[in-house]
Amino acid sequence: MTKILIIEDEQTIASLERDYFELHGFSVDVCHDGIEGLALALGDDYNLIIVDLMLPGLDGFELCRRIREAKEVPILVVSARKEEIDKIRTFNLGADDYVTKPFSPSELVARAKAHLTRYERLLGKGRPEEHDEIRVRGLHIDKTSRRVYVGGDEVPITTKEFDLLVFLASHPNRVFSKTELFERIWGMDSNGDIATVTVHIRKLRSKLETDPAQPEYIETVWGAGYRFNG
Repeated sequence: MTKILIIEDEQTIASLERDYFELHGFSVDVCHDGIEGLALALGDDYNLIIVDLMLPGLDGFELCRRIREAKEVPILVVSARKEEIDKIRTFNLGADDYVTKPFSPSELVARAKAHLTRYERLLGKGRPEEHDEIRVRGLHIDKTSRRVYVGGDEVPITTKEFDLLVFLASHPNRVFSKTELFERIWGMDSNGDIATVTVHIRKLRSKLETDPAQPEYIETVWGAGYRFNG
């Protein structure tokens, strides 16, 4: 059974989320404190974690950072904070999605299912790829082990960064807009959240490029989007 952890200090909202997920066949644990939530997240094997930002003990930003450092698991932020800077910050810390309160419980479940399906595919539980390696100059992408090497040295990379890199590298010399990349990688049409594409491109460049200001692999096509130089 798919196991979800909800870290939410508002008990009414936590109960609503739990009820909807249990209705759809999920096993759900709930806690109302950031420190307890971190201990649960790191101590058990959850398939997905839902995090509020304003939590006692440890806030959601720090939770996202610490969970992402330790595990590759879908992290969905559910918060009343609507500022774009908060969304960008959570994406930068490793969150996969951001839902603002008030929200539709059915939409939240749908988003969670989409991320679970995507993670299963990316972690090799879906149909195997026909070509499991991409090599471009000094860059080596190993799809099977989900590892990336530059000049023979492995670079750390998150699930979303890997997915974005593989997609771009699999379509060399083709320009994709931010919206197209967001829809392809994150799988949802949410205009306010396409800023996460810019964040992930910047993080990829910092890891892959000798000079991120003069990128060799992922090029910005001004006014159009991004292109992988094959």
